[in-house]
Amino acid sequence: MRIGLTGGGSSADKIVQQAKEAEADGFASLWYASAVTGDPLVAMAVAGRETTRIELGTAVLQTYPCHPLLQANRAASVVSAMNRPGFTLGLGPSHEGLIRDVYGLSYDHPGRSTEEYVTILTGLLRGEAVDVKGEDWTARTAEQMVPISHPVPVLLAALSPRLLRVAGQLADGVVLWMAPPRAIETHVAPKVHAAAAAAGRPAPRIVAGLPVAVHDDLDEARAATAATAAGYGSLPNYQRILRIGGASTATEAAIVGNEASVRGQLHGLIDAGATDVWANVVPVGDTREARAASRRRTTELLRELLDQS
Repeated sequence: MRIGLTGGGSSADKIVQQAKEAEADGFASLWYASAVTGDPLVAMAVAGRETTRIELGTAVLQTYPCHPLLQANRAASVVSAMNRPGFTLGLGPSHEGLIRDVYGLSYDHPGRSTEEYVTILTGLLRGEAVDVKGEDWTARTAEQMVPISHPVPVLLAALSPRLLRVAGQLADGVVLWMAPPRAIETHVAPKVHAAAAAAGRPAPRIVAGLPVAVHDDLDEARAATAATAAGYGSLPNYQRILRIGGASTATEAAIVGNEASVRGQLHGLIDAGATDVWANVVPVGDTREARAASRRRTTELLRELLDQS
């Protein structure tokens, strides 16, 4: 079982330290939100240089504020600084409330925009000169792209049928957040695998991210996960994927329970079609000491599963 953790920290030094510890503990990956340190890429590049094998991925960078040529060159700079493979570019169109209300950009055709964006980006990351004039994105990239020193896989934050097709056809798979096992089994995996097969591409990765808390009191554990999960329940695309997965709220999708229960739920993600588990460890408790003990308990179970894989 490939298990990764949420990456982060209030400074580059803390991000580097977390990456070193996660690698020493045997975790496969760390996944960084776009807001980490304002922009996670510089800190990720430093962390990648200070580690040897752990995968460092974005989950996710928004497409709209960054032209795909600039995004590809940013990725090239990260792997050059890391001086090794292991950087994965996870991206997606984000949400209307951020793109339209914060950035002031149009969000009228997110599916079309993302497909054009990924077409340009993946061509560039393969080392091709791209000449595309689309309805949303145009790129004429001859002599504008720096060389890529190591491969950069691309994962798409895909929940809709169109973006799942794009993820299988053009990208290397999907990176999911708040998708319950039933949604992966019945919706995500069939569509992304069919698209990859039709395009003659390798079997796609499916990285499944969910809050995880090992705790005996389910109500207390779910209350703790609400802080990291509840806001997603108000977004239309997450509402749809939760409904497909049989969860009425984002909090219901969290993986909580004692060791035996959480172990079974994590195996259930893999059985549903996930290739990777991205565990957002949620500490439970009223005091700093209780939360620290809770985090250790959850992390110890995850390390146990790593040892068994």
